[in-house]
Amino acid sequence: MNQGHVKLSDVEIFILDEADRMLDMGFIHDIKRIVKYLPKKKQTLLFSATMPKEIEEIVDELLVNPVQVSVAPVSSTVDTVEQFVQYVDQVNKVNLFADFIEMTNGEPVLVFTRTKRGADRVVRELKKRKIDAVAIHGDKSQMARQKALENFKEYRTQILVATDIASRGIDISELPYVINFDMPEVPETYVHRIGRTGRAGNTGRAISYVNYQEIHLLKDIEKLIKMKLTVVENERYPLEDKTEKKKKQVRKRNDSKPSKSQEVSKAKGSRPNKAKRSSDKRSRPGKEESSKRGERSFSKTQRNTNGRNRKRHGSKTKK
Repeated sequence: MNQGHVKLSDVEIFILDEADRMLDMGFIHDIKRIVKYLPKKKQTLLFSATMPKEIEEIVDELLVNPVQVSVAPVSSTVDTVEQFVQYVDQVNKVNLFADFIEMTNGEPVLVFTRTKRGADRVVRELKKRKIDAVAIHGDKSQMARQKALENFKEYRTQILVATDIASRGIDISELPYVINFDMPEVPETYVHRIGRTGRAGNTGRAISYVNYQEIHLLKDIEKLIKMKLTVVENERYPLEDKTEKKKKQVRKRNDSKPSKSQEVSKAKGSRPNKAKRSSDKRSRPGKEESSKRGERSFSKTQRNTNGRNRKRHGSKTKK
């Protein structure tokens, strides 16, 4: 399109498939550029596995009076997946997961984090403990993502740490474990996460690591799926940090208009105080004194000039 080989003025149907994944990969700006070249009268179809707020904003921007069609209720979970929760501080989640890996006998484990940086951080911490793991998210190249998925499907990589969107395409019929290292902010995302295990008639286990600040997210998930997760006691790394999540403070803008004196002081700088002004007045010479100084300086300059002229004249006469 940038090279002028494609014209979009006659497009009648515009389809956006896996919109949430395109948003995660950073393609939203390219989509908006393409829309500018499309005719106003067209049919637009948008498909997305999840509907976060960002996708809803895109829907409001690109679609006109859209009709929403849901294939299946997002609150349904399969009975073949056992769901557990362990309460643990954020700093001890990696330690708890490392202990869990020792009991898996090399079976594949899919780990979900909330952010891309979080996925890379988990992989680094696991490698420090000599545990091999690979991260997959939108900042990775296409080749790196395909290689990571292929190695995980072929059981060459035991632990795959992924974000929600980047995990698309992971279809392993015998995936026994899914770990929610970070609880998702959208309850429906939890359903999609644990749906990666317990497929094709096989059983699976979904374990969620929940810190104190994530308890309200757990309650939202349990309200959505209409069931309580089974609590597994964590004696080695108990939940101790019960500090509330800090809220972002919004600075209040001062809309009051500055006074004229403040505007002048800002433009010219701070004015000297009265004492300084009075001292300046005392140090300044008066009109008569300044005129006398001017006369003396002028007469002195004139005498110097006359002296130089006499020297020059005298030198000429001697020659």
